[in-house]
Amino acid sequence: MQKPTTIYDIAKRMNISAATVSRVLSNSKYPVRAELAKRIRETAREMNYHPNSIGRQLKTNKTSTIGVIIPSITNPFYSAVVSGIEEVASEKGYHVLLCNSQQSPELEMSHLTTLFEKQVKGVILSSVSDGNEELKSYMKSGLKVVSIDQTIDDFSAFQINFDYRKGGRIGTRYLIDQGHRDIAYLTAPLSLPSRKQIYQGFLETMEEHGLPVGEDRLIVSRGKQEDGELASQTIGEFENGKRLAERLLRKKPWPTAIFACNDMTAFGVLNELMTQGVRSPEDISVIGFDNLDFAGIVSPALTTIEQPKYEMGRMACRMLMEWMDNEVNQPGELILQPRLVERNSVRRL
Repeated sequence: MQKPTTIYDIAKRMNISAATVSRVLSNSKYPVRAELAKRIRETAREMNYHPNSIGRQLKTNKTSTIGVIIPSITNPFYSAVVSGIEEVASEKGYHVLLCNSQQSPELEMSHLTTLFEKQVKGVILSSVSDGNEELKSYMKSGLKVVSIDQTIDDFSAFQINFDYRKGGRIGTRYLIDQGHRDIAYLTAPLSLPSRKQIYQGFLETMEEHGLPVGEDRLIVSRGKQEDGELASQTIGEFENGKRLAERLLRKKPWPTAIFACNDMTAFGVLNELMTQGVRSPEDISVIGFDNLDFAGIVSPALTTIEQPKYEMGRMACRMLMEWMDNEVNQPGELILQPRLVERNSVRRL
């Protein structure tokens, strides 16, 4: 294998100092004649020179890479978040190292350890872990972390979260305003703070209107495994929605409306209703949560609660950049607000 070209190789060919080559190729402010700088860059291209970013990082103690840890790379919600992160990172000259925790706290911590060992100074994290002691230890050692999407208790860092409880209340109140009184709630395991908060908003609103929620109206996935299939990834969430709807439909009378914990689950619910010949919204109305791009494409088009996913990613990246540049010192929390997106999957009674 041919050895990579170094600044010393370029300097030797041009009979100039390596320091001059380095100043030009690192875009140093040190003055170098324009004609010479042009020849250095042309020679570097001819010799197929590529800068050693790792070596430069060790010398300057600076990194141009940030880490991002998300629960699922296939979930459209996180795809939108990452797009926002990457746009801001690119504008600032940073690269993004993306890690998929696959909903595993152990894998999440393994990724965090790897990023720390690679001397990445900043991480944007959507955590699935209940504990944060190891995370705190890394932060004490200089790692800067911005938490998104999931609230981490007793966590002295920047957090960008979404008012899930309010979103749950808005969705439930909308169904009630449309005349629905018998409403079922279908959800993945209530292990994440976001899922608990949506459900809390649902229950509070039902109670405020004097509407009981029986055990047969709360259908919760049995866990990561639902009938032998993973329920935590995107396809799993769709399949999980189908299975939850199938469990709900086993017993009559059916509810007039279903509130699904997220859009992927709602898509699965709509699919199962169609499979069983149950019309939506004529027989059962459905509302989701997320406002994924597909929500306006499925039939019927899904009424849902919108989260500003892309903007969440942009805000998180900007916040991390400012923190790494020491432009801000005091950690804080930013709460993004929900919005109802009304389409065709809910019928007025």
